[in-house]
Amino acid sequence: MTSSKRVRAAVVAVATVATFPALPASGAQAHHPSTGASCAPDASLIGFTDALDKTTFAGTPVSGLSALALTRSSRGLALVDNIGTTPARVYDVDLGTGRRGVSAQVRGMTVLTRPDGTPYNGGDFDGEGLVAEHGGRTVLASSEREPSIRRFRLSDGREIASLPVPARFQVTPAGESAVNLTFESLAATPDHRTLYAGMEGPLSAGGRDAAGRGLQRIIQYKGREGGAYTPVTQLAYRTDPDLGLVELVALGDDQFLALERGFTAGVGNTVRVYRVTATGVPDVTGVTSLSTLTDSRAWLGKELLVDIADCPPSGAVAKQPQPNPLLDNIEAMALGETLPGGRRLLWLLSDDNGGATQITRVYALSVKLRPQPVLKSRAILPATAYQPGPISGTQLAPTPVNGITPPFPGQPVPGFSAVIQAGGDRLLAMPDNGFGAKNNSADFLLRAYYVEPRYDRHKVDVKGFISFRDPLRKVPFPIVNENTGDRLLTGADFDIESLARDYRGDLWLGEEFGPYLVRVDKTGKVLQAPIPLPDGAKSPQSPDLAPGETPTVPASRGFEAMAVSRDGKWLYPILEGAKTDDADQRRRIVYEFDVRANRYTGRTWWFRVADPSLVVGDAAVLDGRQLLLIERDNEMGPRSAVKRLVVTDLDEVGADGYLGRRTAVDLMRVADPRGVSTPARPDEYGVGELFSFPLQSVESVLPLGGDKVLVANDNNFPGNDGRIPGRADDTELIVLDVPGLR
Repeated sequence: MTSSKRVRAAVVAVATVATFPALPASGAQAHHPSTGASCAPDASLIGFTDALDKTTFAGTPVSGLSALALTRSSRGLALVDNIGTTPARVYDVDLGTGRRGVSAQVRGMTVLTRPDGTPYNGGDFDGEGLVAEHGGRTVLASSEREPSIRRFRLSDGREIASLPVPARFQVTPAGESAVNLTFESLAATPDHRTLYAGMEGPLSAGGRDAAGRGLQRIIQYKGREGGAYTPVTQLAYRTDPDLGLVELVALGDDQFLALERGFTAGVGNTVRVYRVTATGVPDVTGVTSLSTLTDSRAWLGKELLVDIADCPPSGAVAKQPQPNPLLDNIEAMALGETLPGGRRLLWLLSDDNGGATQITRVYALSVKLRPQPVLKSRAILPATAYQPGPISGTQLAPTPVNGITPPFPGQPVPGFSAVIQAGGDRLLAMPDNGFGAKNNSADFLLRAYYVEPRYDRHKVDVKGFISFRDPLRKVPFPIVNENTGDRLLTGADFDIESLARDYRGDLWLGEEFGPYLVRVDKTGKVLQAPIPLPDGAKSPQSPDLAPGETPTVPASRGFEAMAVSRDGKWLYPILEGAKTDDADQRRRIVYEFDVRANRYTGRTWWFRVADPSLVVGDAAVLDGRQLLLIERDNEMGPRSAVKRLVVTDLDEVGADGYLGRRTAVDLMRVADPRGVSTPARPDEYGVGELFSFPLQSVESVLPLGGDKVLVANDNNFPGNDGRIPGRADDTELIVLDVPGLR
């Protein structure tokens, strides 16, 4: 075989593996089923085939397939990596999803050569990334060996150009790259104006962090299809612990898909696909070591799209131990056409490394790619917007905190722990117990404020309030204002955190000291004795705690969140944290309360947060029994890492007994293309093209209809300064447009 020959032998017909029953025809789309077995809320497995495994074409082994680039909807090019001394080559492959399952056929092969026509081979070319240009007339192929990015003409396989690579990316000792951990991924935006070369592993000056996450770089090139590309920017990417970045798909508008993969001997592979955003991230070209980046906004944002281990095995057989026999050494990824229903076809391909224990496997998935959330509006209530009432904070130390010294001239509004609709443009927004503890909040009056956001002026007008009070003496324990006529409730009596309106118009407060449910009328008057948890669980601050009794609800981990059904007949209060005696400290319990029967139903659900340190800050019903939750850490400012909105459904409980979950919004990464958050105030953090909500206590979420949702914070007055260092946080109300929220 000559070095420059492009082989077009007779098609190698290969059998397909039908992993699912035949799908019903759907007109012209019948050959592209959009459904399959669910792997994740936004990803389903259509099927797979092992038909290419251990086959040959034109005397060469069809193995070591490390990259896949589509040239047409059902046609692609598969690049071979460094398999021994066999020639570097690209296979022309037909791909299909039809009534018989997923299919793959090799139709041709091109040997890749130097400009002089001599072939590259596994000794000097380690092909890992591939971009097809002009429908496949030319390709860009990255090699891990040097590393390099070369352009080849596919009519004869000859190299016709190469791209510049920054010196520090050369393999040691010439540069800082580790052997076999360089340009594993290569991707071009749909318009081919931007090219991305991703490092599989970190440079020696970056390494991995204490959690084992790889501190990787992605080089952004600018140029044109078939022409010159110049490296202009470097982006910082963190892999999951012990995983490498093996492929990218550039979606445009600074959005990507990223494929991460790892292998543990005796256990098998880990393969995950992430949605990634580069909106507003800085250029890190001048950063010597990525380990010095402490601000989460400096890193590319990512959210899990699918972990392949969570897909059904679907009849797959593994040749070595795997967490799921479907898994293998997946290294290639390509995004295919739009499917019925708006999903996209995603192809994955595994590299068998020419070994007997690994498989060349082609996977077809149906994925939903949701556009990035956008900041639509922002309104601010100043931290020092004191409201009428007695002087407060007299039990706090008279020392300055973020520029404010207690006591306070009236009643501050220490942010909002709950927000509900109040008619028209008005909201009913409720602070909590004031200053964070029973022993310092006796002069803070419990209220809910009628507020009107003026988004056009970025301000919040306070239009009045209702006072929570117990003139009917329904509260069975002594309160601060025990012997007054109104018996106004204070922050030493209850720590109110969540708010709901029932079908009668009465209000229900989710409370943390008990924890209790407290029913009041629309004027704030308590209508019945507070209702404790049905299982007898109590917090350390509970008035019901008997001497010597051990509390099982930690302090400040009661009913921070509570959703109400659309008809106002069911409440779903949720414990903010785990019970002290719960073996799974990631578990958060959702209770069901029947408003008409005035009792708990006995039904509960389990929601699992991503880490035991995270809390559920609020909840609201989206549709039916679908809930929108706030999941957050307890950090603020640059230390904030987890502030997000998560969708779950009470009608969808997994085999493990837990509710499913889908991240709807990363509140640290919201696009602000219209500059809603600007101009920035001096030293203001988290505003601009990339908007963040880095406030410690994100505690209010309110769906507004369609794909819009309101989020607000509790500013823990005056203790938080997550927005401007040294300045007490304001209360912020933001409105987000979240495509596909429901």
